[in-house]
Amino acid sequence: MYEQPTFFEDDSGQPLAARLRPRTLDEFVGQKHLLGEGKALRRLIESDRICSMIFWGPPGVGKTTLARIIANRTKAAFIDFSAVTSGIKEIKQVMEQAEKGRRFGEKTILFVDEIHRFNKAQQDAFLPYVEKGSIILIGATTENPSFEVNGALLSRCKVFVLQALKTEELATLLRRAVTDERGFGGQDVEISDDILAAIAEFANGDARSALSTLEMAVLNGDVDEMGGITVTKETVENITQKKSLLYDKTGEEHYNLISALHKSMRNSDPDAAVYWLARMLEAGEDPLYVARRVTRFAAEDVGLADPRALALAVAAYQACHFIGMPECSVHLSEAVIYLSLAPKSNSAYTAYESARRDALERLAEPVPLVIRNAPTKLMKELDYGKGYKYAHDEKDKLSTMQCLPDGLAGREYYRPTEEGAEARFAQRLKDVKDWKRRHGGR
Repeated sequence: MYEQPTFFEDDSGQPLAARLRPRTLDEFVGQKHLLGEGKALRRLIESDRICSMIFWGPPGVGKTTLARIIANRTKAAFIDFSAVTSGIKEIKQVMEQAEKGRRFGEKTILFVDEIHRFNKAQQDAFLPYVEKGSIILIGATTENPSFEVNGALLSRCKVFVLQALKTEELATLLRRAVTDERGFGGQDVEISDDILAAIAEFANGDARSALSTLEMAVLNGDVDEMGGITVTKETVENITQKKSLLYDKTGEEHYNLISALHKSMRNSDPDAAVYWLARMLEAGEDPLYVARRVTRFAAEDVGLADPRALALAVAAYQACHFIGMPECSVHLSEAVIYLSLAPKSNSAYTAYESARRDALERLAEPVPLVIRNAPTKLMKELDYGKGYKYAHDEKDKLSTMQCLPDGLAGREYYRPTEEGAEARFAQRLKDVKDWKRRHGGR
């Protein structure tokens, strides 16, 4: 029989992150999409109607904390199980215990931290007990459960995706740590909101990292004669061994650095581009923000000169979303170097801007009848779609049909360059226009 210690034993002497671990949903910070009033997971926890589930999210976002909150509220037996230290033998012992409880009408919730560390055989050992209701399984993982959890087991679990905490959510948590008796509330600690915000940015969505940094900052703060502790920007910079607190992600330097990255790539300078990328990431910039800007650059400045550029930029964004910092820095570096060296064309950007001006100035231009859809008899009687040519049926897959409004007939928006792959697009466009002129079009 497993003896389960309470999750809330005396925690004096434990790290700040452990001492300040939320005990109720009201204390929990973040994950409003799951735990806000009326949200699905909150309703399940509050009504003690827990089903088998997987918590998937990056480190330090509250996966284990949620399990502990469930443990504190549920009327079921709760077993905390580690995928790191447990094998098949331990699993079978726990399953036998749970099966005995089921026969007497007792529910057992089994929490498995780092469930992705279990191999297939270990995960398979859970399956029959989940199927017949001997246990309610709660797994926590930082890895994509689609790849790391057996399909049969995963199909019997509800997956809840936990998100990296926002900077303002981490700042709220840090302010609580300074005033809460479980944190530094019993001490005279002076630390500005700006420094707390900077620590929150440095933590990059990880509550555990934020609280650990704050704890080190307080322990290394300046102590006055009365025992008061003052935490300065320099104190935190020394702890993190970075000057990242000089970077304000909402201020001028933020825009200066992203501008430097863009212009270095545009100028085909990979060395400068990688430097500015590193400046932002090492200062705590959100890698997804950088990835979004890189994706924009791929279409605006490379465009059809290398159509692969956009696919690479999107792949880099996805990689950043999947694994986060610091690992995703190499994906962004690959994208930035590729885009720097790619042939450049802004023709897609200029085409849209030119068409946009006409669209805004001439909103009333009617769609030509020939390319209107005619789903009803009345529309057909009004000549909707009359004379429409289905290009696939034409010998050259082309027709002289006019697709722009009469007031804009002949207008040219896309003007391809001769750079890279766009040279092929330029030749194709020339061939199409020559064909239409020869056949009486324009």
